[in-house]
Amino acid sequence: MTQINMLEKFNIPLGGQEIELQQIDYAEGGMSLLRIRIREGKRFTIFDIDPVTAKQWSDAMGKWADSVNGK
Repeated sequence: MTQINMLEKFNIPLGGQEIELQQIDYAEGGMSLLRIRIREGKRFTIFDIDPVTAKQWSDAMGKWADSVNGK
């Protein structure tokens, strides 16, 4: 049976989108993925990504945040 664990939930101040981060653990094969759910009104965008892709995305976002914050 697939298990879903909520990791984080927050809202974007300017656009009002709701972001949910969930860990999806698949019983068959033991695979874990990060699910990113973006809700904009009634519309949802969902990404299921592997750990390597999540790390690349995280690093790129961190570099951008550091650059605009003057670090």
